[in-house]
This record gives sequence, C-alpha cells and structure tokens, in this order.
Amino acid sequence: MADSEQTRGTGDETLTASPEDQIVGVDAQEGLISDVAPAALPAEAFADNFGAYVRTSLSKIRNGESGAGPIIIGLVGIVIFFQVEQSVFLHASNLGNLAVQASVYVMFGVAEMFALILSEIDLSVGWNAAVGAFAFAELNAPPVNWPWWLAVIGALVATTGFGALQGTLISRLGLPSFVVTLAGFLGLQGVVLELAQIDKTALGGTMELNSSTPVYKLANENMSPTLGWIVLVALLAAFAAFSLYRARSRRKHGLVAPPLGITLLTIAAAAIGGVALVAIMNVNRGSAIAPLSGVPWVIPFVLLVLVAFTFMLQRTRLGRYMYAVGANPEAARRAGINVKMIVTVTFMLCGFGAGLAGLVYASNLGSIATDYDGGTIVLFAVAAAVIGGTSLFGGRGKPVHSLLGGLIIGVVSNGLALMSVSAAVTDIVTALVLLAAVILDALVRRRATPGMR
Repeated sequence: MADSEQTRGTGDETLTASPEDQIVGVDAQEGLISDVAPAALPAEAFADNFGAYVRTSLSKIRNGESGAGPIIIGLVGIVIFFQVEQSVFLHASNLGNLAVQASVYVMFGVAEMFALILSEIDLSVGWNAAVGAFAFAELNAPPVNWPWWLAVIGALVATTGFGALQGTLISRLGLPSFVVTLAGFLGLQGVVLELAQIDKTALGGTMELNSSTPVYKLANENMSPTLGWIVLVALLAAFAAFSLYRARSRRKHGLVAPPLGITLLTIAAAAIGGVALVAIMNVNRGSAIAPLSGVPWVIPFVLLVLVAFTFMLQRTRLGRYMYAVGANPEAARRAGINVKMIVTVTFMLCGFGAGLAGLVYASNLGSIATDYDGGTIVLFAVAAAVIGGTSLFGGRGKPVHSLLGGLIIGVVSNGLALMSVSAAVTDIVTALVLLAAVILDALVRRRATPGMR
C-alpha cells in the first residue's frame, strides 16, 4: 500500500482515506468528525442541549482537557491580587498603559507560537524584530524617504526572508532549530549594529520614528470615543454573525458544534468584555488641561493580527498541516504532507510575526536603539506563548494562547512596578509563572494520555 493511502472500514464497506483525512482526526484543534464512525465521536457531539454540553465539558476537564480555563482563572486571580495591593491598578490610566505594554508581549508570543506548534523553537525572534524595526525606521527616514507603507513592506520582507533562510536550513539540512536560531540570535545582533552605523541619523545608536506615520501612532494615539463605540458594534456584529453561522453550518454537515445556548453565552461574554474595555478606555486618562481618552490604536491592530492568524491556522489546509507536523512529523509525511515545506513556511511566519512585533515595540517607545535587549525579549516571547497554553511538545497552540500569556506577563510586570518591586524580583516572579505553566501543560498531557498517569 502506498504511504499516502490507508484503508478503513465503516460498516460493511471499505473506504480509502485521502492524505488530508489522515491528519490527526482531520483537525485536532477543531474536532472535525467527518467520515468517522459514531463510536469515535467526542462526547460533546451528542450534547444537544445546554446541560448536556456543560456535563460533557466538566467530564473533559476531569480527564485533563482543561483548555484555557486555568489560565483565565489565574489571570483573574493575579488581577484581584494587584488590585487589593494597589488600588490604582484597575484605574483607567493604568489599564491604558497596561494594554499598550501587554500588546508587545502578545505580538512576540504570537511569533514564537508558530515554532512551538512544530515542537521547535526560534531564538532569533527578538533580534529579527529589531532588524525589522531598524529597517522600517531607516527606509522611512532621509535619505531613502520611502512612504511609511512601503517601508513596512520592506521591513516585513527582510524579517520574513530571514525566517525562510532559517526554515530552509532546518528542514533541508536537518539541523536542530535550537542551533540554527541561536546562530541567528548572535548574527542579527551584528546586523542591528551595522544598520545603526550605516544610518548617520541614528544618534547614539538610536533611530527615532517619524511621529506622523501610522506606525508611530499605533501605541501613541487613540481612537475618538465615538469611533471606539462604532468599531466595537461592528466587531461584535461580525463576531455574532460568524459564530451563529459557523455553529449552524457545522451541525448541518454533522460536525461537532456547541448548543445554541453556549454560542449565545459566548457572544454575550464577548459583548460584556468589549463594552467594559471601550468604556474604560474612553474615560479621561489625562488631565483637564491635557485630556487623554479613547482606545489605543494598537488594541484593534493586535486583535486584527490574532483574528487573521487564527483563521489561517484553523480554517486553511496550511494550518491543519502545521498542527499535523507538530503532533507527529512521520505520520504527517506518510499522509503525503510535504513536511520540509511546512517547516520552512512556519519559520517564515515566525519571521513575519517578529517583524510585526518589532513595529509594535518601536511604536511603544517611539524609537529603536542598539541597546535593545533581544535576549530577554525572546524569553518573554516563549513565556507568553507557553503561559497562555501553547504546548512545548508541539501540535497544540492558538493565537489566543499568546494573548492570554502576554496579558499575564503584562499584568505581572505592571503590577509589580506599581508595588515598586525591583527588576530582579519581577524576573523571578515571571520565571515562576512560566514554570507553573509548563508544569500544568505536562500534567494535562499526562492525564489526557492513557498509561502516563
């Protein structure tokens, strides 16, 4: 039998599975059950009402499939702790700063998530982001004077191209990603120094961003309060329509879908969270003389990136193949997947995400400098992805995991800063949070895998 074929019986007939059908139940992240015998269906496939769905979900939690629940509970607990310790923690002015700070961790976590899905690692994410930020600043400044959008494209091409180079070395030569990206980590530091020396306007190794560009305004300007409400209503309407359509479509095709009550509850939760966010951001965070209100532009930007990457991972063949390769590379190869190409493309996505993260980082500071600490940044990137729920063992990870992890790191850093805790203690606490997340991931895998308990 050819590697790309596999026979399976369903009742009295024998079917031949296509390569795509053999991928870890077709899609382990979405739980697709097309062409699977009824005995193999997950429990929630039979939960046709709210109560039954809740009971099967609780059963899954007891069996170790807790999802993002523990992370969300932990985040809420951390927020409550800092609010008790520092009553200004939930003040609108601090939450505005926190949202902008956390956006940097979220973006770096998303970039690193792609490598972790393959059970690989990209140590060059931090410095690749710095290269992208420097490239944008120099292309947009004299004497090049490219328009901001063309400078953004140039920066992203540079970071994505470097990701493609690393992915090619890893996939074609069989080199360990740790070694290849460590070389990238070291080499890109030199590239950053060269870029700073080439541009004579980089005084003291610092390149200032043009304050008139949208890139600078991402983290430094806000929507008007009215525009914030309009955008929220549009996003909630789109989310509600998509959620209802998707659930209906999945039921129509015999796929797993939550009951209508769960879908409506999810939409209501999103609406409550969105209204609370916009209401808080619209409070005057400045003074009577210099008022400051509105949602920072970086928040919808980060959400847009998360939505785009989520769609790519969960609704495209490329995304399904990435999960398959991360879960079991040999099985994916036997199913007919071009594993080498998937690895290369995944590292290109790492580079692309790093470029976006570098732009957000530079926007937050209004500049990019050679004293940029790429070593610490890459550690925070890994931490953001893993703390949020992305597995170090590959095959599992979503952009929302990086969102949760980035928020936790941002909350911890911001809360400890309000308590005037030293940087050393902040690093130690972040390390403990990361260690707790890894232990939780290992325990979940042990509980969910028979024979490992």
